[in-house]
Amino acid sequence: MPVPEIKEMLEAGVHFGHLTKRWNPKMKKFILTEKNGIYVIDLAKTQESLTKAIEAVKRIRHAGKSILFVGTKKTIKDCMKEEATRCGMYYVTERWLGGMLTNFQTVRKSIKRLEEIEKMETDGLFKEITKKEVLSLNKERAKLEGIFSGIRHMKTLPGALFVVDSEHEEIAVHEANRLRIPVIAIVDTNSDPDKVAFPIPGNDDAIKSVGLLTRVISDSIGAVSAPLIVEEPKNGAAPAMAEVLEGAE
Repeated sequence: MPVPEIKEMLEAGVHFGHLTKRWNPKMKKFILTEKNGIYVIDLAKTQESLTKAIEAVKRIRHAGKSILFVGTKKTIKDCMKEEATRCGMYYVTERWLGGMLTNFQTVRKSIKRLEEIEKMETDGLFKEITKKEVLSLNKERAKLEGIFSGIRHMKTLPGALFVVDSEHEEIAVHEANRLRIPVIAIVDTNSDPDKVAFPIPGNDDAIKSVGLLTRVISDSIGAVSAPLIVEEPKNGAAPAMAEVLEGAE
């Protein structure tokens, strides 16, 4: 879908920020006014930011790189999973485990362990061990599935992160920045937009707002047919941020 019209964003509540006492001064450039103790986001700035984010998304996908959707807040995680799945991307919606990016090879070992347990069951090995052992393995599998189900097929580091609420997902944002992986994020009036490469000012709490903005990103990804690069990363090399930032100003 194209960048939404201001009327559509108003209907979704994208313009509603936080209480004025809960704000980050760095968001001032994205704020239109204050009303009844709540900051109102300038939706014209949201449109401009979305346009830049869409351009970045297309460059990343044309390069064959994936985009990892990150949103673990209870109210929006189903939406994030649905939109990531719809456009064939990976997602983290239950819990961000520290080191998911910066300790990626260890994460891959945990996923391999999940696959080993699944293979044990399909090969009939569960019938040869005690019920207690089966119970323990099923418990371990459930835990691993809960954490890694959205990234179990992600063989390489992503080309970018798409994050809802950069403050709530600060560990993921920090890891991405350490590895120079660009972050595209919906930032509310309490966020620090300088921590992300492509801030999208908007309400990051309301499901309608998050759904609308996430759908724009998902549609932009789906519009590019480039296959994903699936080989293992060489020496843990991360994608160069300069490649994505080029032409973004």
